[in-house]
Amino acid sequence: MHGSLDPNPVRADPAPRRQRSDGRVRLAVGPIGGATRIRDLAESGPLRLRFPRGDGALEAVLVNTAGGVACGDCFSVSLDLEADADLVFTTTAAEKVYRSDGPDSRIGNAVTLGAGARLAWLPQETILFDRARVRRRLDADLTGDAGLLAVEIVAFGRAARGERIAAGLFEDVWRVRRDGRIVYADGFRLDGAIGDLLTRPAIGGGARACATLLDFGPDAEARLEEARGFLDALAPPGIEAAASAWNGHLAVRALAPAVGPLRSLVGRFLAAYRGLPMPRVWQS
Repeated sequence: MHGSLDPNPVRADPAPRRQRSDGRVRLAVGPIGGATRIRDLAESGPLRLRFPRGDGALEAVLVNTAGGVACGDCFSVSLDLEADADLVFTTTAAEKVYRSDGPDSRIGNAVTLGAGARLAWLPQETILFDRARVRRRLDADLTGDAGLLAVEIVAFGRAARGERIAAGLFEDVWRVRRDGRIVYADGFRLDGAIGDLLTRPAIGGGARACATLLDFGPDAEARLEEARGFLDALAPPGIEAAASAWNGHLAVRALAPAVGPLRSLVGRFLAAYRGLPMPRVWQS
């Protein structure tokens, strides 16, 4: 029996491209009748903003209906505060960045503050799963005496499951400008064997979680000793935390063996430093 070459062989279909999430929110707020109100709001993809009623500043809570960040997802948040607006931004829960089989996820945040505006950027922690790959960036443009208070907490692995990050990518870039001039630029990148890198004394000293808090308020640099006093009083054993101030702003950095105690410290520090309770979602 002799076979013959089929001129039209059946070929396996190429693997379909995975559907990725592309979530965006854009919010503009301004003062109306003595209170900060929504001027414009646009939402797309799985990102939504919710606005709990309460006294004081307007509060915006980001909800990711996708349940986390998967490989190749792109998310962005844009906030525009008119002069003298007052806004608190937070998230409904910790943001989870899942394992990637190659593509990087990207998170881009941009805030613009008019003169006299105040923004408290207070998202809950970001949890990186083993082999997660994410690039995150925050760009802030401040006008005149606008004030920005921003905090970010990152957990390397799920402590409740005893997970240790063997490898992955975490890149975090901050750029802050006042009246068009850069006043703060920072870049943090861990690529490859993240778990091993974090054991190095010059990088993490064995830490499994880190936090960065930056204050760009008009009186931020003058509050250095006050901030150090709060850290001395509130930081539990096992957490390394320090504050410094230069170029008109204040920075607090902390390292911890687990995210739970670090989150608690950040919440108590912020409540004392701001003289205001944390958003309700932080207390749930």
